[in-house]
Amino acid sequence: MNTLEQLKKYTTVVADSGDLAMIAKFCPQDATTNPSLITASAKLDATAALIDEVYAEINLQTMADKWLDVLIDQLAVRIGVQISQLIPGRVSTEVDPRLSFDTAGTVAKAKEIIATYQHYGVPQQRVLIKIAATWQGIDAARQLELQGIHCNLTLLFGMHQAVACAEAGVQLISPFVGRITDWYKRQDAVQSYLPAQDPGVLSVRSIYHYYKQHGYNTEIMGASFRNIGQIQALAGCDLLTIAPTLLAELAASDAPLACALKPAQTSHEIANKPTPLNEAAFAEQHAASAMASELLQLGIDGFIAARKELADWLLARYV
Repeated sequence: MNTLEQLKKYTTVVADSGDLAMIAKFCPQDATTNPSLITASAKLDATAALIDEVYAEINLQTMADKWLDVLIDQLAVRIGVQISQLIPGRVSTEVDPRLSFDTAGTVAKAKEIIATYQHYGVPQQRVLIKIAATWQGIDAARQLELQGIHCNLTLLFGMHQAVACAEAGVQLISPFVGRITDWYKRQDAVQSYLPAQDPGVLSVRSIYHYYKQHGYNTEIMGASFRNIGQIQALAGCDLLTIAPTLLAELAASDAPLACALKPAQTSHEIANKPTPLNEAAFAEQHAASAMASELLQLGIDGFIAARKELADWLLARYV
């Protein structure tokens, strides 16, 4: 077996892409998208007909100045619908990142996304709503999970975010391995780390063992990888979402792969859950983590910029 096939024995492999051809090629279980990936996918020649179709379905006169936001939201879901036809599992679609600090707005947008998926025949159970792991986003996810709408909390960099997500009962979290590593490389003025010393890898390992130790059901999906060494060091994590370039590199390798992560505790050894974080404690811990504070805001800003890039591109196309 190649290294990708070996990885699939230990971990659910997820495609981090909106490129339908790449998803079909690597046969992942699930797939994730975000505003940056939707923007990239929209610019592919293969997506042109879909964009024109979605545009034609929008009543511009009744939408007035809202048509562009509606088009972008609809396009993200329609790409997700196409992805769902290529995979057996779930597709993650992100709410408008401008709602990252708006609990009520996030809940409403999530319900719109689910309703659109259902309109096109994709059941609620096959969709994960991606939400930035702000306090407000986590609160929105808590409310949505109680209504049976499952969530993927993204832009997760700190243990306090992971703990709050687990306590909120969210379905899945996405710790950003590569961005954590990049931040520490700048701080430490180093070019690279060995996988066993990589701060991004260590962050996911810490969350994994914390969740298993306390019996949380929230799934952990490592994300934002920079190299296959990081992926190999997290083999055994619940899920790993991987970009097509790294999926190709894993598929081209025949290096043996061992399972790096296993639950440390058996069911009768699970520790009592700690006192839940409140908003003030979350804010205090977030402020104390320069890495998490900086990267969360940069991530939100980056996704907002990607959405604006797509908006500008669509304006140039249709106006």
